[in-house]
Amino acid sequence: MISITIPNRAATVLRVLHEAGYEAYAVGGCVRDSILGRRPNDWDITTNAMPRQIKALFRRTVDTGIEHGTVTVMIGPESFEVTTYRIDGDYSDSRHPDSVSFTTSLAEDLRRRDFTVNAMAYEPHGGLVDLFGGVKDLRDGVIRAVGEPAERFDEDALRIMRAVRFSAQLGFSIEEKTAAALHRFAPKLEFISRERIRDELCKLLVSPHPEYFLRLSEAGITAVIMPVFDRMLETEQHTPFHLYDVGHHTLKVMESVENDLVLRLCALLHDVGKVEAKKTDAAGRDHFKGHPAISARFAESFLREYRFDNETIRKVVRLIEVHDMRFPPSLPNVRRMLSRLGPELFPLYLKLIKADNAGQSAYAAEEFMQRYPGMLAAYDEIRAAGDPLSLKDLAVSGNDLIAAGLKPGKELGALLAAMLEDVLETPSHNQKDYLLEHYLPKQ
Repeated sequence: MISITIPNRAATVLRVLHEAGYEAYAVGGCVRDSILGRRPNDWDITTNAMPRQIKALFRRTVDTGIEHGTVTVMIGPESFEVTTYRIDGDYSDSRHPDSVSFTTSLAEDLRRRDFTVNAMAYEPHGGLVDLFGGVKDLRDGVIRAVGEPAERFDEDALRIMRAVRFSAQLGFSIEEKTAAALHRFAPKLEFISRERIRDELCKLLVSPHPEYFLRLSEAGITAVIMPVFDRMLETEQHTPFHLYDVGHHTLKVMESVENDLVLRLCALLHDVGKVEAKKTDAAGRDHFKGHPAISARFAESFLREYRFDNETIRKVVRLIEVHDMRFPPSLPNVRRMLSRLGPELFPLYLKLIKADNAGQSAYAAEEFMQRYPGMLAAYDEIRAAGDPLSLKDLAVSGNDLIAAGLKPGKELGALLAAMLEDVLETPSHNQKDYLLEHYLPKQ
């Protein structure tokens, strides 16, 4: 018999409902994760109590989705979504039910849910309610739609992406009929908001298996949300630096890079420009001149379309712009890159280029290892020395130059830039007297 330990505050919600004569169960992801031995992020409750009855039992509630039967109950600092058993009506927009009717049947409520592993309920006295084989599918490592897959995906097309996302998070396969229905209903994603697609995409990217992004292509999903990825899979790379086509190289980089959303987005988007940039010479060797700039422009457009925040966009675009730069790992060169990226992005740059190399050939690895250890050593030395890296680190400011007789404008800016280039090359030159003497126009 499966036994789940429910945290005290979630147990309090169940107890209050039970003592008032209502049914109440923990439901969905918290049950799934508990059975898998994972710590749930949230504890959702389902009950036959109506919303007004739920509100009457608890001192602090918020009407977060009361039209769909959901009341958020506050217990101390924690919140719990408590939802009345319900049956959804038709989904004419493939997003929201046209109507919701409440029911007294837990079975009816569970039947409307997306996948068997999410359609289980639990309460301490009655134990686990598993009407659709969720436990078996957890043990077999399978994502399977509840009932008829076509009905589930016709109701809410976002479930198409959720199937792949759950498979990536759990390392599961997708059951055959469910997988077939993904392809059939993928075009309906056009009716789903960009924000909802973004959220699923992010969860997939930061999962233990970002390389399962390939399943989005196999299911026809990228044809709707990111068609260029399908072209990346068809773009071969005949060059000593590569083993894979652009798409499979991208998957390898996603798999190799640290679990960080900015880095995973960089991995996904860093080479999209190769589709457009590819040229093949007379010897049959492929070249991708200018692809970082093309990739950066695409990344900015793509991330804005999917409503990513400005800071994430800035970081991803900046890193993609420089990801393919190669330079001798001298102290001045590393200082210049640090100055260009800033101390926040430079460590991410090192992680990105290392992962990028992991998806390349042995020839590329040999060339990369001639540079990378030197870059790490130079970076550590620069940090330890506290070398100046930006205009604000200069011993001379714009006000100093104005006080010395220069007028604000392009000439002053160019002079500060020249001073910065000097101290990036030779940090000991970062002295006010030296800079003024060497860079002020002679009288």
